[in-house]
Amino acid sequence: MKTATLYKDDIKALDDKINAVRAKCTAENRDPVPEEVSYMNDLMKDIEEIDKIVATMERHERINARLEAPANAPLTKPGPRATPGIVAGDDNRSKDRFGSLGEQLMTVRNAAVGGSIDPRLFKAAATGMSESVASDGGFLVQTDFSNELLEQLNETDVLASRCRRMTVSGAANSIKINGVDETSRASSRFGGIIGYWKDEAASKTASAPTFRKIELTLNKLIGLCYATDELLQDATALEGFIRRAFQSEFGFKRDDAIINGSGAGQPLGILNSGCTVSVAKETGQTLKTITAENIVKMYSRIFAGSLGNSVWLVNQDTLPQLYTMSLSVGTGGAPIFMPAGGLSQSPYNTILGRPVLPIEQCATLGTVGDIIFADLGGYILAEKGGLQSDMSIHVKFDTDESVFRFVMRLDGQPERATPLTPYKGSNTLSHFVTLATRA
Repeated sequence: MKTATLYKDDIKALDDKINAVRAKCTAENRDPVPEEVSYMNDLMKDIEEIDKIVATMERHERINARLEAPANAPLTKPGPRATPGIVAGDDNRSKDRFGSLGEQLMTVRNAAVGGSIDPRLFKAAATGMSESVASDGGFLVQTDFSNELLEQLNETDVLASRCRRMTVSGAANSIKINGVDETSRASSRFGGIIGYWKDEAASKTASAPTFRKIELTLNKLIGLCYATDELLQDATALEGFIRRAFQSEFGFKRDDAIINGSGAGQPLGILNSGCTVSVAKETGQTLKTITAENIVKMYSRIFAGSLGNSVWLVNQDTLPQLYTMSLSVGTGGAPIFMPAGGLSQSPYNTILGRPVLPIEQCATLGTVGDIIFADLGGYILAEKGGLQSDMSIHVKFDTDESVFRFVMRLDGQPERATPLTPYKGSNTLSHFVTLATRA
């Protein structure tokens, strides 16, 4: 039977295949064709199945670790600690690992306030001044628990999981991507490629694409989570509190950056990007309203190839407008955002066949960003190193609180710099479409 490590190698190989398809689409400045989408979905299903196997095996290892541990084994002061990053002897045995995040945090707290020091803490002790000293209360959260927290974060956010994800590896602090510099397809394609109809033996004219450099430089997203000594007395309550607090805030901030990020020390958001198309309000349109004409015009400004991946991102303040919105038919009208069975049935939350996702990061009704028609596959999100986690008792020592710190490094921006003028027609197109202010 394979080990968990070998299964993870299989996951990496499948993920490389997905990245290869996406890289090809980026190089050709196009969206994936249906066959490629189906192929990537199949690969992701395989990854999910293998990931379940790995999770089961690792869970079994943790159970074995608890069963093998002596019932009342005395805790002794550990010997010299190995250099961080270098595993010696059998330090990586499952019995040297904690069975849960709550269990580890409890032992950290006990060590920090002068209790017995669990030798397992030194297997994952942090590096740097004071962090590696037990009396200063600095310890890293065990790697697999950090990964579990990151996986749960990825499952809870709304937008990040829909973006084009990239990983920055090695010692790099940034990633550079070659993007096609194309603003119009009226006279050429891919920023300069031109095809000609010519007679036999006629002279030919050379053409070439134009590229631009997309650079993503990692920024730090930091979260501090405080827990009182009273809460620290219960490992189960502590773990639940830490997970909820971390997942909620980091998921919120990452999604907020994708929508509203300034690009200065944080990702560049959709609303501040030069590629986003803004649809004007209707002549004489009432303040703080959304009309059927607005929706139809927004729908017509997204790339045709993006329609299958696009979603409506809305603030909940817009829902009364959407549910009462109608399209005029003769002297009457018909609702266009209404479940088949009427209001008595569960809401049929799609507009023109695309999902409606209420998120609080969208602006309030009447302001740019209250409703966004988006293909988030046109947004590049780069991350590195997963999640870094550690703990100290000294920040809030006078109030009997311990602090848990979480750090992620990421950056993001839309793949295009400007909207695109199509071959025929004067209205520009984009991955992202907003509605102008009606306040």
